[in-house]
Amino acid sequence: MASAAKQSKKLRVLLLPFFASSHIGPYTDLAFHLAAAKPGAVEATVAVTPANATVVRSALARRGPNGGGMVQVATYAFPAVDGLPPGVENLSMVAAADAWRIDVAASDENLMRPGQEGLIRERSPDAVITDFHFFWNVDIAADLGVPCVTFHAIGTFPTLALTHLGNAGVDDANANVATVPGFPSPDIRVPITELPEFMRGQQATSLPKENRFAVAQRRCLGIAVNTFFDLEHGYCELYVRNGYVKRTYLVGPLLLPLPLPSAGASAGDSPCIRWLDTKPAQSVVYLCFGSLSHVSEVQLRELALGLEASGKCFLWVVRANTWMPPEGWKERVGDRGMVITGWAPQTAILSHPAVGAFVTHCGWNSVLETIAAGVPVLKWPMVFEQFITERFVTEVIAIGKRLWPEGAGVRSTTSKEHELVPAEAVAQAVAAFMEPEGPGDVARARVKELSAKAHAAVAEGGSSHRDLHCLIDDLMEARAAAAAARP
Repeated sequence: MASAAKQSKKLRVLLLPFFASSHIGPYTDLAFHLAAAKPGAVEATVAVTPANATVVRSALARRGPNGGGMVQVATYAFPAVDGLPPGVENLSMVAAADAWRIDVAASDENLMRPGQEGLIRERSPDAVITDFHFFWNVDIAADLGVPCVTFHAIGTFPTLALTHLGNAGVDDANANVATVPGFPSPDIRVPITELPEFMRGQQATSLPKENRFAVAQRRCLGIAVNTFFDLEHGYCELYVRNGYVKRTYLVGPLLLPLPLPSAGASAGDSPCIRWLDTKPAQSVVYLCFGSLSHVSEVQLRELALGLEASGKCFLWVVRANTWMPPEGWKERVGDRGMVITGWAPQTAILSHPAVGAFVTHCGWNSVLETIAAGVPVLKWPMVFEQFITERFVTEVIAIGKRLWPEGAGVRSTTSKEHELVPAEAVAQAVAAFMEPEGPGDVARARVKELSAKAHAAVAEGGSSHRDLHCLIDDLMEARAAAAAARP
């Protein structure tokens, strides 16, 4: 009886993200918000493999001195994978040539399920929130008699578009462009080369009528999405109407509200923020292509020369620590440009008044960050769903423009097919976007409106605030119903 009484007082939620920092970060933010929404009533634990524990702790540290104390971290073993050295367990930290090994391992039930199931059964949570990659966790939760929710770290628009395209089939032998079926206006048309490789050449008749991902998702209590009502509610309603899920919880942007700087080191102490402090308002172009994109040396060179020729101030995050700019480039650019290698305080950078545009790969986290900050974008997608998210950014919410004009060259989710974007195109796009009363100003007006709505959504009484509390209440109710049904 004492154990049952203790359980009734606190909802213990276990969250299991995919092996990428772009997933682990939002999962950690969700855990933080769950715990903060009802202090003392919710206990949130993020479950990762050992090498990813530092990613969780870093995300919690950015929440301030109380962040680490509100969320627990649990670990389970990463399986041995041929070609991956020990300790390489994150897509963001693996060589480009080996990234596929983590993708394949993550979707292999025989490899991944034992470690995850062992941890879930050991901790015996009251609810499980899992990445859709790990569909077997729905079965494990059902065996334990506890509710399960999938959490989507990418938006509903790209998720729904990929689902519809997958259901319809994509036959690249007969067409160069695919139109997403079953979508409201405007028509979303995507060149075949810009679709994920696994979708190309698939005809509807050759696809399985059901797949375990879809079946597992329908069995869940619902899905939580890092988005907000005014951004994607129509697509979320379509997701439910089509029977893919029972209901949706729109709980984002989870990066908001932005944490207050800690008493110790903060983003304001970083050299890049001090450099931005010296620049006029909306004069700097910020460039970052996320944690998963790998840009070739030759493309980095063209980008460097294009930024130089644009004549605009820029702050550029380069992931390749060994990259060397063209000879004499740093001297010619001078204080007009700054290059950061490795991690950068992106939310603080985008929030700085000197930043006037963001050149982005269209990763969902970056889209939410730029909306929260009210900064318009120049888009340069590179992998997986980013080309579809680009359509959402350009054709639906209209907060930016393509950096490389349509028809200028072949873009592809496969690096070997993606043509080189020349320096001249970079210079022209950046210079034109930053012109007063130009396309950048038009996009800025729109993104400022969305920014206000994003902040309102997470404020007390806002749509995301309500959905977060609804998620907690539904999990508690499902837990109680399951307990009452036990003999």
